Amino acid sequence: MNEDIQFILDTTKESMDNAIAHLKKAFLNIRAGKASPAMLGSVMVDYYGSQTPLSQVANVNTPDGRTISVQPWEKSMLQEIERGIAYANLGFNPMNNGEVIIINVPPLTEERRKILAKQAKAEAEDAKISIRTARKEAMNEVKKNDDVSEDLKKNAEIDIQALTDKFVKIIDDLFDTKEKEIMTV
Repeated sequence: MNEDIQFILDTTKESMDNAIAHLKKAFLNIRAGKASPAMLGSVMVDYYGSQTPLSQVANVNTPDGRTISVQPWEKSMLQEIERGIAYANLGFNPMNNGEVIIINVPPLTEERRKILAKQAKAEAEDAKISIRTARKEAMNEVKKNDDVSEDLKKNAEIDIQALTDKFVKIIDDLFDTKEKEIMTV
């Protein structure tokens, strides 16, 4: 196979891999009722004047499926962490006992589950759009490459479409799994 075509295929696969990685990360932020440290992944805390991720100023644990505990490395950070959690607008009500911040994760209502499932579907659609964009760019690259025979171009287009189909299937599978996780009470 021509080096140019191989390069196009490799870069296309790489950008499709990135779309899947982004989707997985987005799905981690969509909570499915069970407490997880990842739920606080977006929380930023004012640490001596600079915005710092919560994970860099405190230990975040889940002692059970309904509770998240946040233990700051410096007691003076308790108020800042509470403020950061409230500011992140995650719908949590942090309780401070002077040592640790405890967050009870409320069970999801049916309505909230449906909203989260829609959010997951939107993330999956965004990932599919990224995949299709990568396919379109790759197809255009192949078409404008003049030092490649028509047969090689056709084969490359078939390979690109196969790659696209494979990644769309992965997205569908990831979404189905996430939707089941969200909708399971």
